[in-house]
Amino acid sequence: FSSLKPYNLFKKPVGGNHTLQVDLLSYSLSLSLMCLSSPQQLVGVVGLEVHAQINSNTKLFSSSPARFSAPPNSLVSFFDASLPGTLPVLNKQCVEAAVMTGLALNCTINKKSLFDRKHYFYADLPAGYQITQQRRPIAVDGVLSYSLLGGKTRNQVIRKRVHIKQIQLEQDSGKSLHDDARSQTLIDLNRAGVGLMELVMEPDMSCGEEAAAAVRELQLILQALGTCQGNMSEGQLRVDANVSVHRPGEPLGVRTEVKNINSARYLARAIDYEIQRQIEVLQNGGTVHNETRAYDSKSGETIPMRDKEGLQDYRFMPEPNLPPLIVYEDDASLPTGIDACQTVVVQKIKEALPELPGVKRDRLVQTYGILPEHSFTLLNEDGLVEYFEALLKATKKEPRKVIGWVTNDLLGHLKRHDMSVSQSPISAAALAELLELQEAGRISSSVAKQVFQDMWRSPGKTAPQIIQEQDLGLVSDAEHLHHICQKVLDSHPDEVHAIKNGNTKVLNKLMGLVKKATKGRADPVMVRAILQEKISR
Repeated sequence: FSSLKPYNLFKKPVGGNHTLQVDLLSYSLSLSLMCLSSPQQLVGVVGLEVHAQINSNTKLFSSSPARFSAPPNSLVSFFDASLPGTLPVLNKQCVEAAVMTGLALNCTINKKSLFDRKHYFYADLPAGYQITQQRRPIAVDGVLSYSLLGGKTRNQVIRKRVHIKQIQLEQDSGKSLHDDARSQTLIDLNRAGVGLMELVMEPDMSCGEEAAAAVRELQLILQALGTCQGNMSEGQLRVDANVSVHRPGEPLGVRTEVKNINSARYLARAIDYEIQRQIEVLQNGGTVHNETRAYDSKSGETIPMRDKEGLQDYRFMPEPNLPPLIVYEDDASLPTGIDACQTVVVQKIKEALPELPGVKRDRLVQTYGILPEHSFTLLNEDGLVEYFEALLKATKKEPRKVIGWVTNDLLGHLKRHDMSVSQSPISAAALAELLELQEAGRISSSVAKQVFQDMWRSPGKTAPQIIQEQDLGLVSDAEHLHHICQKVLDSHPDEVHAIKNGNTKVLNKLMGLVKKATKGRADPVMVRAILQEKISR
C-alpha cells in the first residue's frame, strides 16, 4: 500500500444522492423474441444474484462513513483494515433496511439469523474472509412481481414473477485499481465493510429482457423504500447472471456466471448473447463449461475470466465475534427489560412501508385512465409521478390530455438538457396555468407549445406574460377571421374546386394556410367551420 496516502480515520461524511433511470420502453422487439421458443428448441434459463449497497451513513460493522468518490483510503477504520484486536459492531440501520426489503418482496423474515465467515483471498479483502449469512439469512422465500411491455406495439403489459431464494447481509470488499502502465495494482479500502444486501433470485427467467425488467423493478422498489439508492453507475447495484440452456422437460444445462454487470441494458444484452453463444456451442457439438465470464460492452460479447469446474472451498464457519441476530415480530414479543432502541421490530417496519411501484402503476392507470406505458414512463423518472399529480390538481384538463405534456414535452426537454425533474425550470403550477389558458380557449394548441418553449428559456416569465408581450391570444374578431379565410380561398381556386369535387382532405391544407396567416392564433374549429361554410356556397 506504499503508493497510496495514509488512512484518514476521522474523515466526516458528505451526503450525496444520485439515481440512474433506465427506460424499459427502449428495449427493442428483438429482445422479446429471445423469450419465445418452441418446445423442441434449446431455451435460456436465467437466475440472478444482486448485490445492493445499503443506504446507510456508516458501514455494516464499523463507524466509518460510507460514501462514493472520497479520496482513496480516507474512509477506513481499524476494523475495516482488519487490524488485530478490532471487533465488529452491527449497524442497526442496515438490519432494518434488510427487513424492510424482505417485507416489500414478500419474504419470510427469520426472527433469528446467523453470521458466517466466508474465507477467500483477495488483495482488497484485508481479513482474508467476508462476514456474510450463509447458513441462516435474514429473509427467505420471497417473490418479486414485475411487468414488461410486449405485443406488436409494445403496449401490452405482461406480468411475471421471480422467486427470491434469500436476502442476506454481508460486507463489501475493497477495490483493486490496476495500473497496466506500471504493472502494479493499487488498493482502495474505502468500500471495504460497506453493508450489502445480496438477493438471490431463482432461475425463473428465460431471457435478457425479463432479467432486465426484474432488476429495474427491484431498483425502483429499493429506491421507493430508501434502503438502496440504486445508482448502478456507482456500483450501488451490481448484478451477476447465472445463464444456462436446455430443452424444456430436460435437466438444466451447465451454467456460466456473467459477473458484475452495472446496467440493466447491458444485463439484457449480456444474457441474450450468452444464451445464443451456448446454443451455438451445443449445436456445433461442443461443451458448455462451468466458468465465470465478463461482459464487454464495446464488443457486445461475454469473455471468459476464470474456470469454475473445480469446487472452491470457502471454509464457511460461524462468525465467533457476533451473536445470533434476533428481530422481534411486535412490541408484545419484546423481552422484559430490553432497550427498545436497540431492537428491530418487524411490525413497525411493516407499517412504514411506502406505496410500491407496481401498486402505484396500477393506481395511476385506474385513477386517471392513462395508458400502461405512460405509467412505466412516470415511474421510471424520479419525481415525475409527483409532478404529474400536482399538475392534475391545478388544472381542469383531462389526465389523458395532460399526460402528453408531461411525458413528451416536459420529459423531452429534461432529457435533452440532462436535467432531473426537480431541476425543471417550469413548475407544475406554471404548466397548469398554461394548460388552463389553452383549455379556456384563450390560445391555440400550437401557441401553447410555443409558450412552453419560451417559459423554458425564460423561467421567470409566466404564460400570461408571454402571451401578452407577443400578442399570441386567439383572434377573437370574427369579421377579421372571415376576411383572412376568404383571402386564402380566393388565392387557391384549384384547392376549392378539389374540395367541391369530394376531396375533403385538401381542406387541411387551407386550414394550414389560415394558421400561417394568423401565426397560429386562430381557433382551428372556427376556421374549419368558416371555410366549409364559404366553400359550400
